Amino acid sequence: MRYFIIAGEASGDLHGANLMRAIKKYDPQAVFRYLGGDQMASVAEGLAMHYRDTAFMGLDVIWHLGKIIKKINFCKKEILAFQPDRVILIDYPGFNMRIAKFLHTNGIKVYYYIAPKAWAWKKKRVYDLQKYVHHLYVIFPFEVEFFRQYGISVSYFGNPLVDAIHHFQQQKTDRNTFLSQYHLPDKPIIALVPGSRRSEIERILPEMIRATEKFSDSHQIIITGAPAIEPKLYEKILGHRQIPVIFNATYQILSHSRAAVVTSGTATLETALIGCPQVVVFKTGWFTYLVGRPIVRIRFFSLVNIIAGKEVVKELLQFQLPERIAAELDRLLHDQEYVNQMATEYCLITHQLGTSGVAERIAHHLIVVGR
Repeated sequence: MRYFIIAGEASGDLHGANLMRAIKKYDPQAVFRYLGGDQMASVAEGLAMHYRDTAFMGLDVIWHLGKIIKKINFCKKEILAFQPDRVILIDYPGFNMRIAKFLHTNGIKVYYYIAPKAWAWKKKRVYDLQKYVHHLYVIFPFEVEFFRQYGISVSYFGNPLVDAIHHFQQQKTDRNTFLSQYHLPDKPIIALVPGSRRSEIERILPEMIRATEKFSDSHQIIITGAPAIEPKLYEKILGHRQIPVIFNATYQILSHSRAAVVTSGTATLETALIGCPQVVVFKTGWFTYLVGRPIVRIRFFSLVNIIAGKEVVKELLQFQLPERIAAELDRLLHDQEYVNQMATEYCLITHQLGTSGVAERIAHHLIVVGR
């Protein structure tokens, strides 16, 4: 069969690549066309557009609206020309919900993988999913009941990060090999994970760097580089500071770190599944913050705490971030009882997310069952 897939950011590229591998197991003759990234391109030919050209958030969407509309129109034309048997939209709701409406209008079934977080904000998207999506694959167990009450056809086969972490654990390098590979000193590591989008990196990474200055003598600070971001951006932010930026090794870095400062998003859950103690931070533009604050309906903003239903990791938002990050890092590095409790909660979260083989289960349903 012919599969058109849209994954508009780094996490979607990862899950799209794993899903494509699984599809090929059930359908060896599969032909793909996709908006994605390097990981999907490593699985099969068919890249129509790289996600780095579409990764905008907050007010950036307004400033780049003309460009985004052009990309949406490009995808519409590509889909019609490709004549797919399956269209799979992965996360990225601001873009993909517009595509879903177009596909529904043209009589093309939509399979949506990783649902918009309508249970947290923009609840009206539930009604768009109801109208435009043939089947929804969710990645958190509590989402099934939420979407099903609106009459949406929905399945939960586990969380795809379980697959990603399982694959990583099978090829993880030991600490000495890691330090040697990147020419690092034998010091405890603090990982800075500033996100995958340019705008969030520009806002949050400077705060992270200032927060870790007091630890730089006793610890090795490492920044995880986002695959679609050019090194020059990090160099500009770092200035004269000698902090290594390592690309395509986030899981390795986290697995060897004593603590991590993580921008809110998928990376917080990845950090938990790997087992690294963390503090979660987020900072957006002032206007976005003022507009968004009244409409967000959840107690927590990190996936770790949302899944646990309580505070497992400290969340720091918007204000006085360097001082607050530094204080929490102190606790993560020196309060072993606190870290042990976090590790226990991490185990409970991992259990909730199911076993590996998520992509294979979704692929089987997509091809064989969910017609």
